[in-house]
Amino acid sequence: MGNKLNQYKDKLRRNKLKVTEKRMRMIETLLEADRYMSAKDIQEMLKPEYPGMSYDTIYRNLYTLKDIEVLEQTTLSGEMHYKIACTTYHHHHFICDECGETKVIRYCPVETWQSELEDVEIKNHKIELYGLCGACKETKVS
Repeated sequence: MGNKLNQYKDKLRRNKLKVTEKRMRMIETLLEADRYMSAKDIQEMLKPEYPGMSYDTIYRNLYTLKDIEVLEQTTLSGEMHYKIACTTYHHHHFICDECGETKVIRYCPVETWQSELEDVEIKNHKIELYGLCGACKETKVS
């Protein structure tokens, strides 16, 4: 994990941002969780270490980290959620509405869509599928 954290420190510096203990703990928390989390989730997880850290501070940092592409964001239940950005290869996600778990989808349908849309040029895209993961689906059935 130390090497990954150093990569994020370098990215912060390259974007002329301070490398603060709190900012790094937020990144570490999101790395460990490996799922989408809300600002409130992160605040609760960091509360024992930083009891005075405000929601606004967390939200500002999440927005900043998203802006420099350290984080991805999505909306779950009407609230913004964040996770560490996936940058190793092109892919999309299935996201559980209940727990925020993500699963990678390697297939990309954009070439098919581009061929069906002859008069347009697709320049960028983001595809997210939403539903219930196996564990949450099982809980709903029980």
